[in-house]
Amino acid sequence: MHTHTQVGASGNSTGKRMKKPVGKIKIFRLILALVLFSVITFYFIDFAGLLPNHFHVLAHLQFVPAWISGSVLGLVIVLIHVVLTLLFGRLYCAVLCPMGVYQDVVAWVSKRVGKKKKKYCYSRAKSILRWSVVGVFIIFSGLGWTAVAGLTDPYSAYGRMAVHIFRPVYMAGNNLLESIFTPFNNYTFYKTDIFVMSAFSFATAIVTMLIVGYLAWRHGRTYCNTFCPVGTALGLASRFALFKIRIDRDKCTHCGLCAMKCKASCIDSQSQTVDASRCVDCFNCLDACSKGALKYSYRSKSHTNPKQTASGRPENTAKRRFLWAGLATVTAGANVLAQQTKSLLADDKKYTRQTPIAPPGAVSSEHLLRHCTSCHLCISKCPSHVIKPSFLEYGIGGIMQPVMSYEKGFCNYHCSLCSEICPNGALKPLTKEEKQLTQIGYVVFNPDICVVITNGTNCGACSEHCPTQAVKMLPYKDGLTLPSIDTSICVGCGGCEYICPVRPHTAIFVEGHAVQQQAKAFEEEEKTEVTVEDFGF
Repeated sequence: MHTHTQVGASGNSTGKRMKKPVGKIKIFRLILALVLFSVITFYFIDFAGLLPNHFHVLAHLQFVPAWISGSVLGLVIVLIHVVLTLLFGRLYCAVLCPMGVYQDVVAWVSKRVGKKKKKYCYSRAKSILRWSVVGVFIIFSGLGWTAVAGLTDPYSAYGRMAVHIFRPVYMAGNNLLESIFTPFNNYTFYKTDIFVMSAFSFATAIVTMLIVGYLAWRHGRTYCNTFCPVGTALGLASRFALFKIRIDRDKCTHCGLCAMKCKASCIDSQSQTVDASRCVDCFNCLDACSKGALKYSYRSKSHTNPKQTASGRPENTAKRRFLWAGLATVTAGANVLAQQTKSLLADDKKYTRQTPIAPPGAVSSEHLLRHCTSCHLCISKCPSHVIKPSFLEYGIGGIMQPVMSYEKGFCNYHCSLCSEICPNGALKPLTKEEKQLTQIGYVVFNPDICVVITNGTNCGACSEHCPTQAVKMLPYKDGLTLPSIDTSICVGCGGCEYICPVRPHTAIFVEGHAVQQQAKAFEEEEKTEVTVEDFGF
């Protein structure tokens, strides 16, 4: 007993000795989190391809994409996350999740702005709201509307923020540097076009950034512990973690310093409890306690907290039944609205393309809807800039999912990057040889508006830009040639559509496949050398 009194009396010196290892743990977490956050963010905004493409592995390690993929590797990754959480708590939320680190950055800035020093305080867990969000995620995922479920996925939400907000800002900075360096004959930077790929996706990214940023500014990790389905799911496992933050009741003086530093608002200093389901292992509380009452330690009888697993208020089964009934009603109504929207689009005479073109490797529109969470990584990394976020092309269930658009370019015949980097299996990996035989759509020719017929002039641009010779020029009349289509060898790359000079609707365009087909291999025609004695003009 005397020994215990001496240890308690020397609390200051003990506290100083304990801060050294605790500080190392916190610093290591901060460095690792910032490095991963920086790499993930830069990979999204890197329009010049400075980072090697194998960095997309960081996207494959994210929880929801791995779960949605349904692959063996994806399930292994999910299992690893769960096991690590059972061992060490929510390290995924503290280190690997970019949205979690984004909140930490905002919270860090908020503490250094303004005269009053920001302090947090304990708040009870909003269990009904947390599990309601998980229920919405499961329902929409089960219906195959993963894009809607992807609104709550932290990785996909951050990806949209990076692609539609951070990337244009980064490109604007690049253009500014280009305007400064180029007059001095330094061409390190080159000017790039900045444009809004989708007004709806841009607005969604803005709203997401503002809401999550506001919550982080005012309350720390509120988004993680209220609206994030990953945080709720891993929080359930974190309650049983072997290593977690524990309070030594003998050393605790109820001063509340730990609660003021807890951005997860999960420490109740008065009852000496830590809600492990909401703790994100930031370790801020360990440095705050000068008495050494808080420890990140292995479970032991001396530190077992009888109130630790208490969820607060008891579950209300009536409210739960009402919630599920409401969700079912909303889902049914949304399905009807989607069908009506699709019929309206089909009746629009000006709508030339009846079936949207999914990127190579999507297998089918249905497969894309069931797996894509709209992280927009493929949109960001497409070198031809032909993948854009959809609006209602796939219906409401597929809102913001990637769709091919040939207004600003065409799909590179030798490129399969989008299928290689997709983290959730929405785009199946394709080799370049497999991609060159994957028919994502087929060419359609409208002779009524072709310039050969309307203007009586030769063109042939569509044939020149066809990599598979699916479009050939055949004799028409008066020495003119007219396009002839072979859909069996067309892969739907959009080269013909992009180059066609007819506007507002092109005379030749690509119609999408609901289920992607296998194109026939084509044989290149032997080109005979032509000797030109004089110029032809």
